[in-house]
Amino acid sequence: MKKTPINELHKELGGKLIDFGGWELPVLYTSIIEEHNAVRENAGLFDVSHMGEITIKGSDAKAFINYLITNDISTISNQQVVYTPMCYHDGGTVDDLLVYQKSEFDYLLVVNASNVLKDFKWISDQVKDFKVTVKNCSNEYVQIAIQGPKAEKILQLLTSTSLQQISFFTFIEKVDINGIKALVSRTGYTGEDGFEIYADAKDGSKLFSLLLQTGKDYGILPCGLGARDTLRFESALPLYGHELTKDITPVEAGLTYFIKPEKENFIGKDKIVKQIEEKPKRRLVGFEMIDKGIARSEYLVFDEEGNKIGFVTSGSFSPSLQKNLGLALVDRKFRKRDTLIYIEVRNKTKQAKVVKKPFYKKKYKK
Repeated sequence: MKKTPINELHKELGGKLIDFGGWELPVLYTSIIEEHNAVRENAGLFDVSHMGEITIKGSDAKAFINYLITNDISTISNQQVVYTPMCYHDGGTVDDLLVYQKSEFDYLLVVNASNVLKDFKWISDQVKDFKVTVKNCSNEYVQIAIQGPKAEKILQLLTSTSLQQISFFTFIEKVDINGIKALVSRTGYTGEDGFEIYADAKDGSKLFSLLLQTGKDYGILPCGLGARDTLRFESALPLYGHELTKDITPVEAGLTYFIKPEKENFIGKDKIVKQIEEKPKRRLVGFEMIDKGIARSEYLVFDEEGNKIGFVTSGSFSPSLQKNLGLALVDRKFRKRDTLIYIEVRNKTKQAKVVKKPFYKKKYKK
């Protein structure tokens, strides 16, 4: 298994390590619920160094990235971050990612861990006549996320850079964090305010320890993949392989806001624009279990007559809301709130109802 630069420290801190897509990562330290609540109430610290970093540089960098993605970076400024799906020619999703603009000729793309090599090959194969260089720099970075209402207060104790000036989805490079130089962005995957910190791989353990030590009086906890998933799930943030796949388009996943059909061209445009105009046959909905039970990924969804209408993409107990909730891709006529649906949970049919998503109101600092 691959290991992040913070692997040994996770063991020292008592992390329960598992195989996550070929990476040895902590699923939890104490309990998923305790770590989840720490992020909602105070702060949590995540090692997300398994995420991939790909740089795209050159005179055509902006035009090339705009061709690759569904969102539009033509008018963004330096130090801005953009969330976007990236699609195949048939409209299916290659990945969803973040684009960091350092300059109009220099970009950092942050991609999902399970997709790094696939994304790098896909991007490289599209270069053709564009004057750009594409490089997979994933091994050079450690990525740490500090998330929660006290994240800014804790991180501010370690730097003279005013974190107030980093607004939502912007970043600053070369921030000095107690002698460690890092790129700091106001981004995250929890529905809370917070930062993602990109530093040299060799500084990973030192930085993680420093943040934990500085935040101990503010209730910070190291957090594993378990809490990361329940936090993103409550905020209905998509997870590649679940809400987005090569067979699920961003339109079906409800991400039309991040698609800009007015752009001159991008990969998959024809299929995606057609789907927007004709309305997709399937839609991602949120649901709440009425009967007891937790609906897990890939469980089948049926209507009242027992006809299959879709499948669950993610399901979990929600620590913040104390309910069993889920996301499902279903026939669009079942998308309306309070519609009853039926889910096969361990060979038993359980009743659920469609509810508004996100389940948890996001607390991002704008």
